Amino acid sequence: MTRRHKLLKSVTALLLASGLGVLAARPGLAESEGLPQAVRFASRDGSTQLLGYLFMPQRPRPHMGAIVLMHGRAGPYSTLAHGVYDATTLSKRHAFWGHYWADRGYVALLVDGFSPRGFPQGFRAHSYGDRPDAVNEVTVRPLDAYGALAYLKSRPDVDPAHVALQGWSNGGSATLASMADVTLAGIGLKPADGFKGALAFYPACGLHDRFKERYKPYAPVLVFGGDDDEEVSAARCARLVDASRAQGGDISITVYPGATHDFDDPGRKRQGVPANAEAMRDAVAQATGFMAGVLK
Repeated sequence: MTRRHKLLKSVTALLLASGLGVLAARPGLAESEGLPQAVRFASRDGSTQLLGYLFMPQRPRPHMGAIVLMHGRAGPYSTLAHGVYDATTLSKRHAFWGHYWADRGYVALLVDGFSPRGFPQGFRAHSYGDRPDAVNEVTVRPLDAYGALAYLKSRPDVDPAHVALQGWSNGGSATLASMADVTLAGIGLKPADGFKGALAFYPACGLHDRFKERYKPYAPVLVFGGDDDEEVSAARCARLVDASRAQGGDISITVYPGATHDFDDPGRKRQGVPANAEAMRDAVAQATGFMAGVLK
């Protein structure tokens, strides 16, 4: 059984249990056919050529909605990559979400913003203060997100008016920064030219104090976190969301009791925690409904 088939089998069981439907396993599909396509495109930082992994629906059609995916501080690859950083070694979480969206008719683009800058292995937990400014989630990684947006808009099979954003952990922080109205204005874009909405999973919400006085997203944002997160504070995110909503921001947060960091990782370690399994079921359902709304 291939790695792709093992992943699909475990996730299918999870989604069946949740009542969300089946992520089709497509038995007999060759592993090479199930892998996303590696693509290259420019970041809006003006110097970096980014690497991305493109997950396509089995039956592509013109003008599909699309989703940009932003990895966390560990990068897009499995901890078992052993120096091989490509489509075959993507982490279970990233592979799950990429295939999940593709199986629902969306184009999903996972952005590798670390490898092109010399950090394919990502960064260890609790290394926040040691990470170089070259991968800053407030000033740099949003430029990667908008580079990915421009790339998707250039594709004839993508509807340029219907592209959303999703990120995890450090990539969730980058998602929040990307969706700020001041970030968009700084890039020189109008809300109609940006993302239609965004999902931020367990982000760190300090954001270098960039939005301490004011955070207002230009499009709808959903935030997900766990109150037993060992890396970031869901309570801090709740304060950011509450302050933003008081200023008219279209943003909300769900904090899951007992859920940890990486609660949506489909691997046995995380899903062996009942609170994580419950959080994943609910977050997948919310995310599915959200994307159906903003990318309709």
